[in-house]
Amino acid sequence: MMRLCHSERSVESAPMFWYVAHTRRFREEIKVRDLLTGMGVDCYVPTVKRRKTRGGGTYEAPAVPNLVFVHTCRKEALELVNLRLVPMSYMKDCATRTLMLVGEKEMDSFRRVFEASIEEGGLVDRPLAVGDKVRVVKGPLQGVEGNVLELQGKWYVVVGICGLFYARARIPRAWMERIDE
Repeated sequence: MMRLCHSERSVESAPMFWYVAHTRRFREEIKVRDLLTGMGVDCYVPTVKRRKTRGGGTYEAPAVPNLVFVHTCRKEALELVNLRLVPMSYMKDCATRTLMLVGEKEMDSFRRVFEASIEEGGLVDRPLAVGDKVRVVKGPLQGVEGNVLELQGKWYVVVGICGLFYARARIPRAWMERIDE
């Protein structure tokens, strides 16, 4: 199968973006992720490990219902839903009425913070306090930029995507530096 974004005939490859999509049916996030991965399309579904209520063990569950991030070019993104019939639709930015896009750096920061914070609770609905803009200078999240948040004496870095989804990770205060804008 030939990927549209990286055709051998084109001298320049099409620009790649992270598109925000939602599945058409409830609880199909993992199925859509596996389908896209099987097609060779890079995608991300924020998941958490949950315990089974019967029989023990754990299973992978989506952290946000119906949410899938798809990393591809515009042409292939549209082909996925129109021609290949992947059961998802793309979210639109209400202000511009265009497909919602997430930048590379923003997505990388979100993924790193979310994956580092799974045991802390992962996603938060909204930042609880608007704090200073900070950069993490040490540890596994070095280079991540976000807002600082203090809850019950613990320090967190909060990273958001499109003003809709937020992740937080607990970071020692000494590992953060203020960014002057």
